[in-house]
Amino acid sequence: MFSKEEKEVVHRVIKTRRDIRSFLKTPVPEKILFQLIEAAHHAPSVGFMQPWNFIIISSDKVKKKLAWAAEKERRALSIHYENDDRAEKFLSLKIEGLKEAPYTICVTCDPTRGGSHVLGRNSIPETDIMSTACAIQNMMLAACAEGVAMGWVSFYKKADIRDILNIPPHIDPVALLSIGYTENYPKAPILETENWEKRRNLSGLISYETWGVPTLNTEE
Repeated sequence: MFSKEEKEVVHRVIKTRRDIRSFLKTPVPEKILFQLIEAAHHAPSVGFMQPWNFIIISSDKVKKKLAWAAEKERRALSIHYENDDRAEKFLSLKIEGLKEAPYTICVTCDPTRGGSHVLGRNSIPETDIMSTACAIQNMMLAACAEGVAMGWVSFYKKADIRDILNIPPHIDPVALLSIGYTENYPKAPILETENWEKRRNLSGLISYETWGVPTLNTEE
């Protein structure tokens, strides 16, 4: 179905995708912006509920309000990182990215979409958020393939974002995504290069048949 080269490109994009913090003012063509959103809209969703909506923000006035909400939460979070300059720097750069990037997209999740009995969500209610996360990942991969930088801002009070963007109370503002171009596209995740955490050994995360069994029993 796909050539060897096409398969290699898919895996390269997955491994190349990065969460970006600094952006240029260079405009992103609307055609590319909507290609990213279309990629998100083609994500898998449990029960085909498609719980996502996308709010496109380009107004500096609105972006400043979003940055204010993130800055307020950054100050609240900073108490946990009083002795860690890396964390303070990381959180500050995220807020600057919100103001710098030509676009911010707020991705939301509607937990009522599809009604009371959505296949799969009846058993596991969180599948609506999981489905929205798949849409965000699709968007990030598409952005990487298009040479567009994307940063995920994940610290804010949801009530603030609802107020700023006039989002109904039952809708969940899952993510603020900064979208633009960058001069600095890192070769590895920034938190990895900053020694925030090391990538875990995959073999230690795989079990067979039951939790914690590290090898496949081939005797049965």
